[in-house]
Amino acid sequence: MSEQEKKIKSLEELGISSTILKKLQEVGITTIEALAAANPYELSQNLAIPLPTLQKLVAQARAALGLGFKTALELKKERASLPKITTGSRNLDSLLGGGVEVKTVTEFFGEFGSGKTQLCHQLAVNVQLPPEKGGLGKKAVYIDTEGTFRWERIEAMARGVGLEPDKVMENIFYVRAINSDHQMAVVEELKDLIPKENIGLVVVDSVTGHFRAEYPGRENLAARQQKLNRHLHQLISLAELYNVAVVVTNQVMARPDVFYGDPTMPIGGHVLHHAPGIRVQLKKSRGNRRIARIVDAPHLPESEAVFVITDVGIRDPE
Repeated sequence: MSEQEKKIKSLEELGISSTILKKLQEVGITTIEALAAANPYELSQNLAIPLPTLQKLVAQARAALGLGFKTALELKKERASLPKITTGSRNLDSLLGGGVEVKTVTEFFGEFGSGKTQLCHQLAVNVQLPPEKGGLGKKAVYIDTEGTFRWERIEAMARGVGLEPDKVMENIFYVRAINSDHQMAVVEELKDLIPKENIGLVVVDSVTGHFRAEYPGRENLAARQQKLNRHLHQLISLAELYNVAVVVTNQVMARPDVFYGDPTMPIGGHVLHHAPGIRVQLKKSRGNRRIARIVDAPHLPESEAVFVITDVGIRDPE
């Protein structure tokens, strides 16, 4: 990537004519990231702009975001320098390779009461910490699909890390998604909100709830999986293009055919299994203890960590 490309931050800087710029804005493409994610063929048909012109513009946008070819060594250095958000537990941070990573989708799945929502609340607070304290100094978006968000917990957790509770709550953009279409539409809206409001974390708690409720039974399985697949790719694209950490939660269901090992599996099937960058299973233990286990992560070993849920948030056991 050239120095000139690195400095490009807006569509205007790509040298796009005012006519084309206006047409792009009319279909919601207002940022470099949105143009980089666009399909030039579809845009050409919808906007009556020559295909070669759009292919060139999309290629320029992708180059400006560093989405072209790079060597494995460049990739290693880039991944090593990615910022991470602390969970509040050193054990859990260590399990995750230093914390919850940006440009990655991290899934926490487990049964009711295993600590999924508590972790999401804690991360929405911790992302606001300065980098030297394990945060990003940025804001959070919380997409709540099951009505589990509690401002009271945010208040207690903010005090636990020495932040002013009202300020912390002001920096969390909350939305209650009422169905799967609304959930997907909200994610689309984030393309404008993330750069405008300096968002560093997007939480979806839970990612599969609406899809499971709206597409019950085996006869609706294919439609559900296709739609869920589209949503997950939305989230992956969001993480990679906008340099945000995306955290999703998921429930588990019983597998009656399993006689040995863990008889539960996360909802969502193979579609979800292949999508997130890191999958972590959470389990209840004694009292306020919880066990986290890496189930799938290309760069992390399969291992476990113990953390506790206290009045002031996620911590290590004493």
